[in-house]
Formats: sequence, structure tokens, C-alpha cells
Amino acid sequence: MPVSTAIDYAALAVDIKRWARELGFADAGIAGTDLGDDERYLESWLAEGHHGEMDYMARHGTRRSRPAELEPGTLRVISVRMDYVPPGMPNAWDVINDGEKAYVARYALGRDYHKVMRNRLQKLAARIQERIGDFSYRAYVDSAPVLEKAIARNAGLGWIGKHTVLINKRAGSYFFLGELYTDLPLPVDAPASAHCGSCRRCIDICPTQAIVAPYRLDARRCISYLTIELKGSIPVELREPMGNRVFGCDDCQLICPWNKFAQDATEPDFAPRHSLDGPKLVELFAWSEEEFLSRTEGMAIRRTGYEGWLRNLAVGLGNAPASDEVVAALRERVDHPSAMVREHVLWALARHGALR
Repeated sequence: MPVSTAIDYAALAVDIKRWARELGFADAGIAGTDLGDDERYLESWLAEGHHGEMDYMARHGTRRSRPAELEPGTLRVISVRMDYVPPGMPNAWDVINDGEKAYVARYALGRDYHKVMRNRLQKLAARIQERIGDFSYRAYVDSAPVLEKAIARNAGLGWIGKHTVLINKRAGSYFFLGELYTDLPLPVDAPASAHCGSCRRCIDICPTQAIVAPYRLDARRCISYLTIELKGSIPVELREPMGNRVFGCDDCQLICPWNKFAQDATEPDFAPRHSLDGPKLVELFAWSEEEFLSRTEGMAIRRTGYEGWLRNLAVGLGNAPASDEVVAALRERVDHPSAMVREHVLWALARHGALR
């Protein structure tokens, strides 16, 4: 709908950023809708097949890079970020380097961020509505074809690093992004400048060498893709490099020098549930499907599904230090109804020389 010319949009933009912080977002910025360079990058990335089985990346065409095609009438995008690592977490490297434990990406340890952030964005829209009356908007949190990192960069919230993750010079990269598409002609913020320089630590540390060039990620090799998005068997050559990472991977962020500025999360819902910040592989592998569903209720981990969860854990157990406990746990699943699970269990047993 048309918006009133009597509104002071510069003052409204200041208020929106303040309201966002009051609602628990760490930061907010405003971007326009021109994503032409990013559209060309996306087309090139898709053409090279780097999206793997994520067909949805190509299915939506230009709606991903042209906000007004996704939500007609969009003039601006309010981009927000929310820190997700709670205080008092175990050292991530200590978990990764302990082969008996399972590593879950830090973002996935608490409540599913989609619901938390979408709720806050709706509240932000309600505050704007209270101030100016009805306006058109749509809230998105990783739930539609949105180039969220490019939008956040254009809104001044950070730059896209060589690992393709957004980095904020005051807060590192451990944060979620969300967007409010709107028809309000708000003043836009200056895009963030890049500060990676000659650093390539993220490229060098990637366990599966998924960062094939600066700013270029081949998702087919990325542990996050392998443990979450991939629905079939994990390529054999990538199983050993996965180590004990059973849901996602943080290595490229853990090594990033900018994360010395990372901020603790203030949202209690992001606190780890069921001691998943450093559990033993054998304990998780023993979960029944009912236990998996009940203990991951409201969590991002649900996305992998129970079979995918067992597949990932079997790989972790195959890479774990050999022990009677590990072999016994694997043998409990050797006759699992899922052919995919059985395949990975047999691979793990072979790693331990325990095939019968």
C-alpha cells in the first residue's frame, strides 16, 4: 500500500534500529534491493554445481536476488542479527579434539533460531505499525529465497568473508540473520567494507577443503552440507576428514581472528539442551527414534532426521579411538532397517578391524 509522505523516514530508521536492539537483536541495518553483482555470483555458483542436492537454491530463479519479485512492492530490507553462542560454553576445540565426543555446531545447541527470530521480527513490525499505521512487510529467517548475507552486508552489518560467512568487525561471525522486507522508503545504510586482507586461515583449516577458492564454497564437500542437507550416503573419501563433527561444522569460524570479538548470546533459549555441547558419541548413538524426536524437539538438529543422525554418528564412531565400547555400540546397529545406516556402520566397523 502507498505510504504517507508525512512520515520522517530518517527518524523512523533510527527508531527501528533502537527497537530492534530492545527486542534482543544485536544490531540492525537497512539495505536497498539492488543485488545485481550477487545475482551474477549466484548464477555462476549454481552453474558449477556447488549447491549439490540443494535444488531449492536454483528453483526460485531470480526471486532470491530480486526482493521485489519475492515480495512485490519491497523497497527496503531491514536486516537484523542475533548472537548465538551462550556464555560458559566448553572450548570447541577441546570437544573436536576428543574423538570419543560428538561435536554439534554451536548454533544448533539450543532452540531453533527460526522461531525465536521470526517472533522478534513480528514484534518489530508491530512497533513500526504502532508508530506509522499499516504498511506492507514480510519477515524472513532462512525460510525463503533470500540472499541474507548480501543484504546484511549492504545494510552495514558485516562483510562476507573468504569462508562465505558474514563477519562483523565488532562481533565476529557467531550470529543469525533475519530480514523484514518492507515498502517503506527508509534511508539505506552504507555497505560494510571487507577486512579479511591476506588471511586464509579458514581456507587452510577446512577439514574437507570445501573452500575451493577465496569466497567460493563447494557445498558438496562442506561438513555442514554433508551432515544436514545430504540425504544419502556420505562420500567415502570425506568420512575420515569429518572426524567427530556430527551436525554442522565450525572450524572456519573457530580459526577466524575476528571471532576474538565475538559477543555472548543474551537469548536464554540458545543455551545448550541435553548436554549436547560435548556428549559422548556412543551415548547419542544409543538414542531410539523416539528419544531423538523428543530430545531434539524445537531444535535445528531435527533437520537431519533420525537416519541421518545415525549415519553421522556412525562416521564419528568410525573415526573414534578404538575401544570395546565403540565396537559394541556399532554392532548394535549392524542390522538397522535403513540400508544407509547399515552401510555407514559397516564402514565404521571396518575402520576398527571389527567386521565379522
